[in-house]
Amino acid sequence: MARIANVDIPNNKRIVISLTYIYGIGLPTSKQILKDAQVDENTRVHALTDEELGRIRAEVAKYKVEGDLRRDVSKSIQDLMDIGSYRGMRHRRGLPVRGQNTRNNARTRKGKKQAPGKKR
Repeated sequence: MARIANVDIPNNKRIVISLTYIYGIGLPTSKQILKDAQVDENTRVHALTDEELGRIRAEVAKYKVEGDLRRDVSKSIQDLMDIGSYRGMRHRRGLPVRGQNTRNNARTRKGKKQAPGKKR
């Protein structure tokens, strides 16, 4: 298995798909990285040479991915909660943040239904 940005990427998939296993890299970013590194998108990971892997690692290092990105996202959410913004309150209460209806849906955020009158 190849290791890029401290993530083991799948060996038998095309490199353009394998790069998306890294947090913060989607398909468009993956294609841009491979274009900049001059590596063919259709190459399988196990067929890459060490030189190609080195160029890909160098390109990925230019982006904020994995731990740094996760830390920044959680810090941004924590900042929203600290200043008491509406979005921060929604995060704190575990409700949908982006204006979705909560009367009928929002089960993913709210969790399993509670029976009316049931004590927690």
